[in-house]
Amino acid sequence: MKQKIVILFILATCHSALFGQAGRDTYQFLNLPSSARLAAFGGSNISVNDGDLNMAFQNPALLSAKTYNQLTFNYMYYIQDINLASVAYGRSFGEHNHMLFGIQYIDYGKFLETSETDQILGTFTAKDFALSIGYARTLPLGFTVGATCKPIYSVYERYHSFGVAFDIGAHYQNDSIGLSIGLTLRNAGWQFKGYYSIDGKQHRETLPLDLELGISERFKHAPIRLSLTIHNMQRWNLGYERAGTVLAAENTTADVKWYDMMFRHTIWTIEILPTKNMYLSVSYNHRRRAEMAAKDWKTAAGFAFGAGIKIKMVNIGFSLVPYQVGNLSYHATVGVNMSEFGVK
Repeated sequence: MKQKIVILFILATCHSALFGQAGRDTYQFLNLPSSARLAAFGGSNISVNDGDLNMAFQNPALLSAKTYNQLTFNYMYYIQDINLASVAYGRSFGEHNHMLFGIQYIDYGKFLETSETDQILGTFTAKDFALSIGYARTLPLGFTVGATCKPIYSVYERYHSFGVAFDIGAHYQNDSIGLSIGLTLRNAGWQFKGYYSIDGKQHRETLPLDLELGISERFKHAPIRLSLTIHNMQRWNLGYERAGTVLAAENTTADVKWYDMMFRHTIWTIEILPTKNMYLSVSYNHRRRAEMAAKDWKTAAGFAFGAGIKIKMVNIGFSLVPYQVGNLSYHATVGVNMSEFGVK
């Protein structure tokens, strides 16, 4: 009984922190942005294809010859002691075959371990890991298709879990009119081993499946690019169950208007591109704004801000995102192209 209580507490603590809402699935860390630029894009973008390797974490079809030999490091200070990091490397094999090798890691910090009588027994940690092995192939007429396999390992105190997720994506780009379109099915997979057993049977949970459609348009005579990402197309109701009510499943979005729910599926981004080596971006995620609205509190929740610049041979990105009312989270990215250091 003690073990069940501990694991349920850990799961509730770690998963409810993500996006400030109660999750329905396990491995919710897969939905966190893996780079400063993606964080500045409101958490997701699957259509911008300008050679940024980190974008392939969202859509493997964004791998190209431009991502060849790129090496990137990402770090995010999320909330309290929660830290996220990722590393990625891109390779190309021939003219049309491109790959991504990466790892994502999140550390939820230290927790106090106590007995039923509130005696402190020590501390424990909670961590999630996901490897990413992605492949993309360029096709004629501006099309690219790709897929990523993500083995997952999770450890919360003494409880372990294993799973695997798959991303499948497609992309179309027309440089003559500045249009790019992406389509991705993310986090389709299984949890092979759950965190605990009930009556000798593994308790398995579903993964955070997400079907996304994205479109970006870069203006021909202005250094501006607009993007729209539509997420969770497979599920209309983005509400979640409220704990502690008389009813077993009272939906918090029962009174949400249909047009409000529709906009909760969207992320809007504007980029200013003064040069090819610099960007400034601001985005608006209506779902995050709606879920983090607090009465009598003014907050910038839902907005995200970022900037990036290339200094000599190093790309640097930084973003600020209010994931929590009254607090800002920051995300930093450093990337290099190994070809500029003589690596072939």
